[in-house]
Amino acid sequence: MTQDPQDYLQTYEKQIAANPECGMSRYNYAVALMAQNKFDEAEAQLRQAVGCSPTLAEAYVLMGGICLQRNDLEGCLKCNQQATQVRPRFAEGYGNIGFIHLQQGDIDKAITALEKAVNFNPKFLQAHTNLGNAYLMKGMIDKSIEVNQKVLEMAPTFAVAHNNLAIAYLQKGDPAKAREHCEQAESMGYAVAPEIKDEINKKS
Repeated sequence: MTQDPQDYLQTYEKQIAANPECGMSRYNYAVALMAQNKFDEAEAQLRQAVGCSPTLAEAYVLMGGICLQRNDLEGCLKCNQQATQVRPRFAEGYGNIGFIHLQQGDIDKAITALEKAVNFNPKFLQAHTNLGNAYLMKGMIDKSIEVNQKVLEMAPTFAVAHNNLAIAYLQKGDPAKAREHCEQAESMGYAVAPEIKDEINKKS
């Protein structure tokens, strides 16, 4: 029998009442609140969580997620920067910082953060994917291909990487390789942009 979500909240409320200074209990309570879209209440708990446990980097990342819900990119960036300040080798924080910089069009800063993310966690799939995109946007085609190939080594059915490789090989002047990855992306259900397919057809 599935437990009622409200029961989870009550469980964490009891834990907090028993030990108000436990940052992890407040963090878990915030996760449960976010699952019910109670973002303001969750944020209040996360702020208390880092007050109790200043090195709880995950709490800053969740606060960044709440900022994204509000379309507050700067707020999200600051939260993740705080996460990496309290835990300097926290890959998720750097991955999120890189993502935000990409959204803001600051490719150099994105690359710096994402390179740290994959260095601290070589299996961080999303950070590798974003890094491949950043390299592509910077015109570093060979580096983009290298990173996206690493993504496929970790996740062979990750269609986004095939799509990115199709674009990279197209820019590299290898339409045959581009077509190969385009077809693989589509076989996995990914909707490759029509303009990419048209360009491949023109150059084949």
